[in-house]
Amino acid sequence: MRRTRRPKSSQPAMKRFARAIDRRWGELSRHLRRALAAALVLTLGIGIGLALTHHAPPPRPTRRVAEVQAPPNPPAAAPHVTEAQPVQPPPSVAPPSVAPPPPERPAPPPSGEPPWLRFAVKPPAIDGRAMVALVLDDLGLDRKRTERAIALPGPLTLSFMTYAEDLPHQTAAARQAGHELLLHVPMEPLDGHLDSGPNSLRVGLSREEVLRRLRWGLDRFSGYVGINNHMGSRFTSDAAAMLPVIDELRARGLLFLDSRTAASSVGEALAHRHGVPTVSRNVFLDDDVAAPAIGARLADLEQAARRKGAAVAIGHAHDATLAALAAWLPGLAAKHLVLVPLSTIVRRSEGGVNVTAARRGTAG
Repeated sequence: MRRTRRPKSSQPAMKRFARAIDRRWGELSRHLRRALAAALVLTLGIGIGLALTHHAPPPRPTRRVAEVQAPPNPPAAAPHVTEAQPVQPPPSVAPPSVAPPPPERPAPPPSGEPPWLRFAVKPPAIDGRAMVALVLDDLGLDRKRTERAIALPGPLTLSFMTYAEDLPHQTAAARQAGHELLLHVPMEPLDGHLDSGPNSLRVGLSREEVLRRLRWGLDRFSGYVGINNHMGSRFTSDAAAMLPVIDELRARGLLFLDSRTAASSVGEALAHRHGVPTVSRNVFLDDDVAAPAIGARLADLEQAARRKGAAVAIGHAHDATLAALAAWLPGLAAKHLVLVPLSTIVRRSEGGVNVTAARRGTAG
C-alpha cells in the first residue's frame, strides 16, 4: 500500500502559526503579569496609607488669633430720653408761619451788664426756705394756653419757642406779669421720627450753620435771660456740636438751662467749663399728663428742693399741668418753700465763680 504524504508546504505554515500564537501569548502574559503586579503594589500602598491615617493622632490645630472672637458684650443700656412734642394750638388754628432766617450776623460787641443779670426778675425774700423754680416750655404756639400760663402766680420762668408768632407781644405780656423769660431752642433728638421744628440745631452741621440758626432764634425777641433746649437728646450729647452754642451764649452774656432730655447731655458741664452760667433741671412734671402723675412729680420737686436747697422743674402748658400748678402754687409758703425765677437758682449754683466772666456779655 502506498503512503500518502502531506504537501511539504503545509507543515512549515502550521509551525509558523503555532510559534506566532506562542509568541503572542507570551507577550500577553508578560503585560498581564506587569499589570497585576502594579495593581497589587497600588492596592498595598493605599491600604498602608489608610492604616497609618486611621492610627495616627489628629493634627494639632493652628492658632489663628485674628479669627478668635471674644464673646459679644451685652448691649449697653440706652440713655434715658425725655422728649415731648410741643403743645400745639387746636386744629382750627392755623400753625404759625416762619420766615426764612436772615443772613448770619455776629454777636453784638460786649458792653454793660449781661442779659442774664439785667433781665433777671427779682426774687421774693428767701428767709432760709428751700427754693423751687418752675419752667414752662413750648410757649407761644398755643396762644390761649400761653395766656393761661402767664396768668398763673409767679415768678415763673416762661420759655418761648423760637418759631412761635408775635413773640415780642407775647413775651412783653409775660414780663409785665412778673415772669422771667427763656428762649426755647429746637435741637436734634435721638429719635429721628420726632420733628424738633424749623431751624433746629443738628449734629453734622457746620459751625457757621449752627450759629446762623441759633442767631436767627436769638433775634426773635429780647428780654430773656438765656436759653434751654427743646428736645435735643442727640445734639446736647455731642460736645463738638454744642461748643458753638456755648461760645455764643458766653459772648452774649446768657445763661444755659440744660433740660437734660438725655442723661448723656454734656450741656451743663460744657457751659461750666467755658464760663457760662448754667444749671440743670431736676424734675419733669408732665411726661405723664394724668393729674395723679403730675401731683407725684410736684411731690418729687418738693423733696428735691428740701434735699438740695433748690430745685428746678420743667413742665408744659397742658391743661392738666396748668390746673395742677394753679392748685399747688398758693400752698408753697405753708410748706416752707419759696418760688423763685430760674436766674436766682443759677446765681446760687454759680456761687460767683463764673459771674465775672459772664458780665462781659451784652443784650440778648
